[in-house]
Amino acid sequence: MKSLALFASGKGSNAKNIISFFKDHPSVRIALVVSSHKEAGVIEVAHQAHLPCHILDKKEYYGSGDLLMKLLTNKKIDGIVLAGFIWLIPQYLLENFPKAIINIHPALLPAYGGKGMFGFNVHEAVWSNKEKKSGISIHQVNEHYDDGEIIFQAVCDLDPKDMPTDIAQKVQQLEYTHYPKVIESYFSD
Repeated sequence: MKSLALFASGKGSNAKNIISFFKDHPSVRIALVVSSHKEAGVIEVAHQAHLPCHILDKKEYYGSGDLLMKLLTNKKIDGIVLAGFIWLIPQYLLENFPKAIINIHPALLPAYGGKGMFGFNVHEAVWSNKEKKSGISIHQVNEHYDDGEIIFQAVCDLDPKDMPTDIAQKVQQLEYTHYPKVIESYFSD
């Protein structure tokens, strides 16, 4: 059984979908939710799923990381899944979880990636550039934003009449459909 930590910063809709997918799963389980924001919706999602939730302290997270590493070790975490987590992953996590941290990005990387390109910012940029397609990229995490090896991409067609909110809905449907399955494949023995 692989135990995963789910790192999230926002409402938690992707996290809720992932938690639901892995409930009673035979080989992968979500063992911990970690949030960078004490008022994030994902905290309530974790509580409703009866999952332990840890709120990160930014100073400690980017400092020694001892508290977080102790928690991850105690929970026997094998990998980390980012779902709307916007803080850069520090070196100590990359070293302790080599090729075992993955992220989903709401665009077709390498386009629309990098610092500041998250959530609705991405959809507005795609809309501003009148793109005909968008999608998702699931990738390994390294020391740079949205720069790790791409594991999976899915594409959706955009209509010229689509507004950023429409693009967000189309991309979110791809996230819900594909991310849990890619996590399952990536972390299954």
